[in-house]
Amino acid sequence: MNYSDFVFKIPQESADYQTASQYTIQAIEDIVKNAIETGQNKIIINTNLKLGLPMENINKIAGPFVEAWACETFSNIIEAPNNKWNLINVEALERLNRADVLLQFKRDEKVNAVITAEVDVKATAEDFESSGKSPNITSFARIRSAYIVDPDYLFVILSLKHKVYSQKNMTTGLMDGIMEVVKYNAYDIKYLSESDINYNPALGTGQIQIKDIHYVSSTNRTAWEFCQLLDKKYLASSKCTLESWLVLARRNQWIKE
Repeated sequence: MNYSDFVFKIPQESADYQTASQYTIQAIEDIVKNAIETGQNKIIINTNLKLGLPMENINKIAGPFVEAWACETFSNIIEAPNNKWNLINVEALERLNRADVLLQFKRDEKVNAVITAEVDVKATAEDFESSGKSPNITSFARIRSAYIVDPDYLFVILSLKHKVYSQKNMTTGLMDGIMEVVKYNAYDIKYLSESDINYNPALGTGQIQIKDIHYVSSTNRTAWEFCQLLDKKYLASSKCTLESWLVLARRNQWIKE
């Protein structure tokens, strides 16, 4: 029994998927850039401490705060009178979902008039060189299945680099902890180069990882080519077999039988 022996369900995305993807990535990066340039990029933690804060510990808890900041930044765009990105819906997703935030953009197009994107927000610390290396992104089986259910599925990784520091609150005289988003990068996971994607067999069906979230390259490919790449990464793991892959394929209906 070989991988090539199976009859696969082959996803076929819309003709303008790439255009929709590029539109979404550009809009997300523009929104974050606008927040940084207008000084709306700080998360302030008020404390009752007078002498200072342990910066290393603040870095450790920054992730959920930065994710919440991203969701709020997108939500503010909907309420703004100059919503030039046509962002029409923002939803914070629960922890067990594939991503952190769901975004929907409206376009004047016959196909994909509304673009839906799931955004996985990854907060990384500017102060630590190893921050952003090989983070778990999402479940192998769940994202592999997403493209079978919806060939136009759009999964965006939004990398937000932050720095932390403390400063005296001039009103209270106490120290505030500051998390400041300083750099950003967004990309469609489907277009990441093969060398950027790793498979981690830990946690359920395994996790898809990015080798270094700050330094990635891209390549054009179809949804079906990406599914094949995910399978290739899975099968290359010493802890996975074709038999274990087949269990997942049958459970998630990736093949025709």
